[in-house]
Amino acid sequence: MIENPPTTDRVLDVGFDDRVSAPRTALYGLQHLLALTGIWIFPVVIGAALSLGQGQVSHIVQACFFMTGLVTVLQSTRLLRLPIVQGPTAAFMAALITAGASYGLGVAFGSMMVAGAVFLLLTIPAGRIGVFGHLTRLAAHPLVFGTLFVIIGAQLASIGLPHWFGTAGTPGFGWHSFWVAAATVGTVVVCMVFGGSTLVKRGAIVWGIVVGSVLAGATGLWSVPDLSGAHLVGPPAFMPFGFGVQWPVVVLMLLAFLQAGGEAMGMYSLVSGWGGQRMDVARVNRGLFAEFLGSVVGAAFGGIGTTSYPENAGIIRVTRIGSRFVTMTAGGFALVLAFLPQVSLFIAGLSPVVLSAASTVLFGIIAASGIQTLRRVEWDELNLAVAGTSFIVALGSQFLSPEVLALLPEDIAGILVSPMMVGVVLLLVLHGTVNGLVRPVLERRAAAPQPVVTLEAVPAP
Repeated sequence: MIENPPTTDRVLDVGFDDRVSAPRTALYGLQHLLALTGIWIFPVVIGAALSLGQGQVSHIVQACFFMTGLVTVLQSTRLLRLPIVQGPTAAFMAALITAGASYGLGVAFGSMMVAGAVFLLLTIPAGRIGVFGHLTRLAAHPLVFGTLFVIIGAQLASIGLPHWFGTAGTPGFGWHSFWVAAATVGTVVVCMVFGGSTLVKRGAIVWGIVVGSVLAGATGLWSVPDLSGAHLVGPPAFMPFGFGVQWPVVVLMLLAFLQAGGEAMGMYSLVSGWGGQRMDVARVNRGLFAEFLGSVVGAAFGGIGTTSYPENAGIIRVTRIGSRFVTMTAGGFALVLAFLPQVSLFIAGLSPVVLSAASTVLFGIIAASGIQTLRRVEWDELNLAVAGTSFIVALGSQFLSPEVLALLPEDIAGILVSPMMVGVVLLLVLHGTVNGLVRPVLERRAAAPQPVVTLEAVPAP
């Protein structure tokens, strides 16, 4: 982890500690909230993948609002003191789907809490460089995370296109549902391509869901869910899925925390530079502590772990409004919504066809971001062996027969049925072995001076 020097080239019209009028604060705060794609779609994707009921999904939505609001307010006020907005991240969504399918959501969220507690300890600075910085250099290599994100995108593809046609036996199954899904995807793509630097682009997923929901409602494929069973005001449910811990899931969550923390460190450095402030190790660790603490607390209520959103940093850069009181307001809005169960139940009851279509674009972006990350890798034979082996074995694991899995211990079988978990293990083991142990030996041999061989003169006969 490197400290960034303060810069005199400030790009903000409103600094971190400045305020704007109340109406503008509310407007920009709402803009930040709408850009948090993960709140609106990740919980429902988890519900679709694990066949959860609307009530269960609404617990996750409500907890995500709570977690997002808590961490964002802490970052904006007491700890990091930067205009950083944090929300659910795809790495945790994929980890929860994987762990939930194998062990149940109680174990998934319980293991997330344990992993988060470990990283809370790692944010204590050790000298000038925190322990977390060492770990990011060791494990957060673009080869590892780039390949893993491609695997995640491929694994999640089964939740996307196959559900565009709806469910057999339900109204609209077939082409009627498909055209609504296609219109949803078309809206998302148009907003992303032609939205410029406005909220149209940054909220593309949300606008796609809005258009798709209107079409689904107009064609009779979807109706507004019944909200009468939910209280108007109420807190998130504590431990709605129970509690459990399994070591393979803890390892998976540790890697998700590592990815989220590494991404957040880069965002802290970027945003602080815009305001001409110094981001030293102690301040970074305060920010990470807030992120991990919020994720642990939120997981107790069923929330998806957070990271800092680049979309929100983009809003700050485009609007040139860097006031942390604006992002604090966005966090406040999220906290208010966390105590309105009917809002969460409404989001949980959105059309599955529309959400599957919108998530298809999101999953493609996840896979493409992995490919983009892999551009930073030097593709020699050693790295090809690590990435190629991990990728093909991880995806192939989902085709193992039940007879083969029955021969294995339950913990091992639970890992093997998930491409993401197989990918995590293989990438860490192969990357550590090949690039951590084998590569240095080969480089030393190549750099060692070679003995000079001379030919002795042969006497003439």
